[in-house]
Amino acid sequence: MSQHERVAIACDSCSPDEPTVHEVLSSGGGLLTLRCTACGHVHKEAPPDEATVERTVVVSQEGESFTTTVEAPPDETVKVGEEFVVDTDEALMAVRITDLETAPEHRVKEAAVEEISTFWTRAVDNVRVNVTLHPKDGGGDETRSLDLGVPGDHTFTVGETEEHGDERFTVTGLVIRDDAAGYPDRTLDRRRDSAIAKDVKRVYAVDETTDAWSAW
Repeated sequence: MSQHERVAIACDSCSPDEPTVHEVLSSGGGLLTLRCTACGHVHKEAPPDEATVERTVVVSQEGESFTTTVEAPPDETVKVGEEFVVDTDEALMAVRITDLETAPEHRVKEAAVEEISTFWTRAVDNVRVNVTLHPKDGGGDETRSLDLGVPGDHTFTVGETEEHGDERFTVTGLVIRDDAAGYPDRTLDRRRDSAIAKDVKRVYAVDETTDAWSAW
């Protein structure tokens, strides 16, 4: 089912017993993410009249992990790198598949939902990116690291200067995550090369912070 289509389905916010018209926002991971046109509530559901199975989802976020579940059609094929929405106690959360477990200690890159026991994923709404900062004078032994929290769709571009709170740096290179698709190389270092934060494993940059090296 494609984005922008509409379906009639019950809304657990304003009409749990009778179907209302919903806009289809996305269909990743075998589930529809829907917005109720009556009240605006966003929730996820299986496509109407389609059998589903429940599977375990392990979500990694900022160094911690938690477990939830997802329902999806058993014959749908999914693969590493695809994204879908899970429902947590706090909110709906976008996640990206990093591994698919079909048996204990056996993980694959692609499989039908009926073959999968656990989806291993990471949260991509907001992410933390490792930044390696080099001093402007080129001193290789004086690098420092920064653990930067940004929205998943934030764009880093080689040659552009970033400002985050008291930190200021100019991007010189990007290392792309293995689960990110659509990039010509895993390392980007040409001027104007760019990537969104949820696809970036590490940023290399020149430190532009005024007093970053005052101790030296």
